Amino acid sequence: MKLSGWGRYPLINAKAVSFESEAELPAVLSVAGEWIVHAKGRSYGDSALNQQVITTRRYNKIIAFDPQQGVVECESGVSLAELIDVFLPRGWFLMVTPGTKLISVGGAIAADVHGKNHHSAGCFSSCVLSFQLMSADGRIVHCSPTENRELFLATCGGMGLTGIILTVRLKLQPVKSAYIRETILRCRNLEEVCGAFEQHRAFTYSVAWIDCLAQGSQMGRSILMLGENAETGPRQLPPVRRLSVPVNFPRGCLNRYTVRLFNRIYYGSHPAFVENRLVPLEPFFYPLDRIDNWNRMYGASGFTQYQLVLPKAASFAGLTKILDRIGKAGFGSFLAVLKLFGPENDNYLSFPMEGYTLALDFKIERPLFAFLDELDRIVLDHGGRLYLTKDVRMPAQVFREGYPRLHLFAAVRDKWDKQRKFNSLQSKRLGV
Repeated sequence: MKLSGWGRYPLINAKAVSFESEAELPAVLSVAGEWIVHAKGRSYGDSALNQQVITTRRYNKIIAFDPQQGVVECESGVSLAELIDVFLPRGWFLMVTPGTKLISVGGAIAADVHGKNHHSAGCFSSCVLSFQLMSADGRIVHCSPTENRELFLATCGGMGLTGIILTVRLKLQPVKSAYIRETILRCRNLEEVCGAFEQHRAFTYSVAWIDCLAQGSQMGRSILMLGENAETGPRQLPPVRRLSVPVNFPRGCLNRYTVRLFNRIYYGSHPAFVENRLVPLEPFFYPLDRIDNWNRMYGASGFTQYQLVLPKAASFAGLTKILDRIGKAGFGSFLAVLKLFGPENDNYLSFPMEGYTLALDFKIERPLFAFLDELDRIVLDHGGRLYLTKDVRMPAQVFREGYPRLHLFAAVRDKWDKQRKFNSLQSKRLGV
């Protein structure tokens, strides 16, 4: 079958095997060759791609729920959307959620995803109480922050390279409503939006859309969105009118001129200040989930998301250089997101560090990768790193410099999968 990540690049031929019970997996793993788990296909690049993949889409049952503690036990193929559909009407919501709910629980752990509340709640692994992991030899290992801790730290953020995540126990948070109280600030430049993030860091949720092409005194102009879980309102989400991108956009539709025009209109369409308005939870957390196949907007060649994080002390200087370079080169991204991260966790390959993260979408075109090599150097010079879940072209040296605990991850992998039964196109490219 043809298989790709959400960026639709690369597109490969792969053999896919699904399962409903963990009892089926030892026979699968006995087949010669390498495997990687491919769940919902929402990692952007090649981290869930190989010539042989194991899909978890049929391994998707909710097993148990403790309404006193808010703890759900489920199989790893359950999506965040399914958890929301079942538990939000009962007054429970995810403690940490990324910008899409269309990913699996297992994928959220493997990527150690983060959300708009990382500065206060950390990564997805912070709400993972335990999980069962099948290692390369077919053993099932119980992992938690205290039991088989090294394997837990390697698996959370380990991009599926330590084994197959089976059942998971997650902690949910109680909520009184399916709505968010949102405050919006229009910020004139990068200095102003960074100051606003710091001034309003007491908010539970914060994220900014940023104009990556604005230059001069307007460089980094942004729309900052702040939110709190509403104390009142219905627990049922309103119906959503779904849109769809039916075909690939023509190659020339997204260019520096159309992106610059979109950014100007989007920035100008927001008032300078909106306070405490009531909005449904879905458009606040998942604005793109209502557009089916939105990845087709980048054309048949696909796209990549370049997401970086810089330590707090170097963030402003580094982001200024990066935005200046993007503006001068004209590689526009209309899906450009800035967030504030809190302290780094102990997971060996988890992406966030305390500072600012910038995510940019670029369509795949011939000069792009050489340009991203230039951005890599700026990121490393300022002590930062790139996100594995979004990556499709990072050089191995950039990866090694950005992840100083790689040797700890490699030691765990040597212990549990010395023959590298679990591998992806990404892991082979990076020499993990």
